[in-house]
Amino acid sequence: MSRTEQKPLSIEEAFAYCERLARTHYENFTVGSWFLPRGVRRHVYSVYAYCRSVDDLGDEAKGDRLAHLDRWEEELRRSHDGTATHPVMVALGETNRRFQIPIEPYLKLIEANRMDQTVHRFPTYADLLHYCDHSANPVGHLFLYLFGYRDPERQRLADCTCTALQLTNFWQDVRRDLDMGRIYIPMEDMERFVYSEAELERSEVNDAFRRLMAFEVARARSLFEEGLQLVDMVEGAAKLDIKLFSLGGMRVLDAIERAGYDVLSKRPALSKREKIGLMLSTMVKLKLAG
Repeated sequence: MSRTEQKPLSIEEAFAYCERLARTHYENFTVGSWFLPRGVRRHVYSVYAYCRSVDDLGDEAKGDRLAHLDRWEEELRRSHDGTATHPVMVALGETNRRFQIPIEPYLKLIEANRMDQTVHRFPTYADLLHYCDHSANPVGHLFLYLFGYRDPERQRLADCTCTALQLTNFWQDVRRDLDMGRIYIPMEDMERFVYSEAELERSEVNDAFRRLMAFEVARARSLFEEGLQLVDMVEGAAKLDIKLFSLGGMRVLDAIERAGYDVLSKRPALSKREKIGLMLSTMVKLKLAG
């Protein structure tokens, strides 16, 4: 019997399932999440479990991934009318009722994973931003809903941060994505800097590639800087999380720059020690500013 055909778990069992799932993928969980209020934390786990699950279906599921995503959407819709049986969706239904979260951000995340099955190149930067609007920005909206923020301006600034984080991930993972047949660098940018897909396949880090990556890094940094305005527009743990996400992303961009924009031979990343140091320094600065 499949999970969706089983008797639904209790609300508490469903939230416990989501917490276990989140903790087994803790490398993707900002350390600032340790300081979330208890009343919000379990709901962050349910949203995270949803995001993690839909990404796994899009990237790792065996068989027809589009069919898997279709079934996940069906179960998502059941979570909104209280008939879901998958533990993630049982918990998510409670979260959505508690915080009055609409279904649209969740649907966008599913659509992003549908795009992953067929779209492996992006002709323009606008095309890439459209993808980010589905793959990353909904997470920021969901985060804001959990903290009681629903206005368009905060959502716009969250979009800046989330898109910047997504772009940063693309720029540090150029080699890894290429090995999966995907290129997120806009084709128009590669043409502008006279760097070919054949050169990328050969992992050539020449002057053209460095100029190309410097251009892309500057774009992401600009978005981070704009999104940082959101820090002063939220309170409590949300302020710490947003600041950590932003500064952590910008530190990765710094690492890419220090590597001479060579993201093809080694993946620039922050060590665990650097992440903890960033958290502590950010907490102190926010405390002093408050």
